Amino acid sequence: MKSILRPACVLFVALTLICGVLYPYAITGIGQVAFANQAEGSLVSRNGQTIGSTLIGQAFSSPKYFWGRPSATSPMPNNATASGGANQGPLNPALIDAVKSRIAALKAVDPSNAAPIPVDLVTASASGLDPEISLAAAYYQAGRIAHERQLPVEKVRNMIDAHKKLPYLNFLGEPRVNVLALNLALDQRR
Repeated sequence: MKSILRPACVLFVALTLICGVLYPYAITGIGQVAFANQAEGSLVSRNGQTIGSTLIGQAFSSPKYFWGRPSATSPMPNNATASGGANQGPLNPALIDAVKSRIAALKAVDPSNAAPIPVDLVTASASGLDPEISLAAAYYQAGRIAHERQLPVEKVRNMIDAHKKLPYLNFLGEPRVNVLALNLALDQRR
């Protein structure tokens, strides 16, 4: 038994050190050097203070800002510790009520907008933390933001175009825009 137990314990300790200590530290070190911004969480700072991350959505409610996708996390929106979808099917009364209330909120803040409401403005993403919206969702909000900020709609639309991200490898996904980056650009326009 000793002839089997000793090599097993040595192998266990060796693999624990290699896989549990050395490898994670090596990968973390490489990440810190080669991809410093991403390794730190893609944090965004303003005036020396961290205000968010480009990887996690934020709840904007003022009509002068672009609104992101609704968050499925609770009790507070965009809570990374509660990441996950609502898991409600299309016939679920709770989902139907939530979508109706989101549509009502969009119409209340911009009653003159008769365009179809993009689905990503009324449904939560799978993680509940999506930081990006479709171009259609951004363009839908352009009139409201232009009115609130006394800007020509074309300037707001041009800003959306300037911040759009193309699909990965030009075919995976769809064009999109990061809501935090777009809102920061709006604030810097002053």
